[in-house]
Amino acid sequence: MQNEKEIIAIIKLLDDPDEQIFMLIEDKILSYGSDIIEHLETAWAQSFDALLQKRIENLVHKIQFNNVKQDLALWHNSGSFDLLRGVLIVNKYQYPDLEEQKIINQIEAIKREVWLQLINDCSPAETVKIINNVFYNMYRFSGNTVNHQDPQNSYISQVLESKKGNQISLSIIYSIVAQKLDIPIYGINLPQHFVLGYVNDVKKEETDPAVLFYINTFNKGYIFGKRDIEQFLWQLKIAPSIHFYEPCPNAEIIKRVLRNLISSYQKAGLNHKADEVSELLDILL
Repeated sequence: MQNEKEIIAIIKLLDDPDEQIFMLIEDKILSYGSDIIEHLETAWAQSFDALLQKRIENLVHKIQFNNVKQDLALWHNSGSFDLLRGVLIVNKYQYPDLEEQKIINQIEAIKREVWLQLINDCSPAETVKIINNVFYNMYRFSGNTVNHQDPQNSYISQVLESKKGNQISLSIIYSIVAQKLDIPIYGINLPQHFVLGYVNDVKKEETDPAVLFYINTFNKGYIFGKRDIEQFLWQLKIAPSIHFYEPCPNAEIIKRVLRNLISSYQKAGLNHKADEVSELLDILL
């Protein structure tokens, strides 16, 4: 980090009316990364110049957006193993200053409550019944049927606060809690819908199903079978494919979250946000 006097001097040049000079200064400031944000925020608070304040706001956003892109690329290139990490990175796009530990603590509290209710030798169906009781009765999670297209449905921090979300956000929280307890529940990427599958982790025969049953988190954890998926695909006139019945990779789940966000922002007329989220999606493609 350069000395503070130099940084303050560079920030003061941000109000230069010459666009080319401003772009050179902007590039210099962006090269500092997150370290300069505190100085920019101080300059914003001390300024009464609307142009300078707007330029600072845009610069802070660009720095934070670059951080999100870098974090997402690292997560993806490292194997996308931690789903919670993936959704936390997406959450940082809209809420860059949110304390991630708060979200982790909220997830841990739900996990702890499920763990307290679990008993030895629960069947898979009994286990899901216990999770459903905690998730829907104790914590009051539900599908946001009133405003399904709200972008907030895709941000885990907002879903944990409001207890309302879309199919994929509810499924993400549900499956993360289950997996933290070594319960084999994973995402199933259906067309126009997203559900969970309870994986058969004690297969004895090759013919045993890979997934014992499916869970609709948008409908209070309703359990259904493979035939229901076949019927659903038939109604959509979509040919059955094995990836509609078996768990999908974490990267596919985050892609689905980002596509939902793009659609939500486009329908809200926030095309600049839709374009930025498209950049995040490109990283995973």
